[in-house]
Amino acid sequence: MELKRINSYTYEFPKCGDMNIPFRIYASAELLEKIRQDKTLQQARNMTCLPGILQTAYVMPDAHQGYGFPIGGVAAFDAKRGIISPGGVGYDINCGVRLLKTEYTVEDIGPHRKKLLETIFGTVPAGVGRGGATPMKKGDFLEVCARGGQWAVENGYATEEDLERTEENGRMPEADPDSLSSRAIERGIPQLGTLGAGNHFLEIQRVERIYDRDVALAFGMHDEGQVMVMIHCGSRGFGHQVASDYIHWMENELGHKGLPDRELINAPIESKLGKRYYGAMCAAVNYAFTNRQIIAHRVREAFGKVMGSSEGMSQVYDVCHNVAKMERHRIGGGTRQVCVHRKGATRSFGPGREEIPEVYRRVGQPVLIPGSMGTASYVLVGTPEAEKLSFGSTAHGAGRVMSRNQARKRFKAEKIARELDHRGIDLMSASRKCVSEEASGAYKDVEEVVRVSHEVGIGRMVARLRPEGVIKG
Repeated sequence: MELKRINSYTYEFPKCGDMNIPFRIYASAELLEKIRQDKTLQQARNMTCLPGILQTAYVMPDAHQGYGFPIGGVAAFDAKRGIISPGGVGYDINCGVRLLKTEYTVEDIGPHRKKLLETIFGTVPAGVGRGGATPMKKGDFLEVCARGGQWAVENGYATEEDLERTEENGRMPEADPDSLSSRAIERGIPQLGTLGAGNHFLEIQRVERIYDRDVALAFGMHDEGQVMVMIHCGSRGFGHQVASDYIHWMENELGHKGLPDRELINAPIESKLGKRYYGAMCAAVNYAFTNRQIIAHRVREAFGKVMGSSEGMSQVYDVCHNVAKMERHRIGGGTRQVCVHRKGATRSFGPGREEIPEVYRRVGQPVLIPGSMGTASYVLVGTPEAEKLSFGSTAHGAGRVMSRNQARKRFKAEKIARELDHRGIDLMSASRKCVSEEASGAYKDVEEVVRVSHEVGIGRMVARLRPEGVIKG
């Protein structure tokens, strides 16, 4: 596919044929070469053919092939005449990242690090299909889906400050539990408070480098060596079932005739089916917020038990990936309401937006970009440029470059564990297979992804976080 080079990190495929708009991709030459190895660019072209899509579609630096949209695909649709697509949101609805700060240094936890990991590992179930340690009846589950983080506060798992520092304040009010299938409910009830598998992880990290001290201080990161905890997971089997249900129902009711790819099955936003999917998706978003909140609660308990205190373990922020949201953006010279699909992309709003917690509104929204196993993760801050260049979006991680099957054949879990140990990083995992599948060599270079985001201006670097201990499914 022939792309037009706009500048060092921006490429465009112009509108042609059945496309309604052009698409742009933000990448270095190195990243673009990797992106070309799968169907990412064709999927980006396909998504521009959908009804009601506006202005330009965007592909983030960590992009790779997904279901329907490429992972790293961002598009805005007219809020009245556009569509909503499960393939533009993703199966793991509100897969996201939560970051906690501590007042401990890496020296403080050094003698206790393995005990901390063991304690967390013992209280936060991890792995494929693992159920949770959170007692849950159907009525409680439906309350979680409807009320998200507020349920967590009322049940002792969260503080109001946690909610203030969570995207959407931990709750999308449009959630409609009545739009959920019985199978989705069955899958969701036992998995609240669990990490899952795949690329999900829980890491004890340290602040390795601060790039922007003013913003870092605003986020609560005051010194290199400060200990942080990063939690990366989503809506588990519940979100997957919501996506599967509505893909099936949309195919049955509307079919896929005229679509460039049947994986782009969708429904008009204003249709009954479109509204039901949005309500069910919001329920899964609320579930995922609560899932990460309960895990954060267990982490605080572990620090209290092992270190003697969890005082000062406040939340920096919690960000969504894999979501569709109603937002206001400048399009065509005016501001209008649109439905922004972010598939494997992070919101990156600049200073002043009312969606940002008041405590951060002066500097911009915290952006959390997790690395792959054993590599650094990054804290960025949203920018006004991102709102102009990508509907306020940036990358969400490193992005895969090989399938899990390929990774299992190439990387051996024992060797990976030895290499991490040699680098002073403790690893605990429920599965050797997962360790092989999630080897850092199966992913793009997160350093390059973050550098491109920073250079383009869709997220500005604040701090680099180095893993000290890793928990995988």
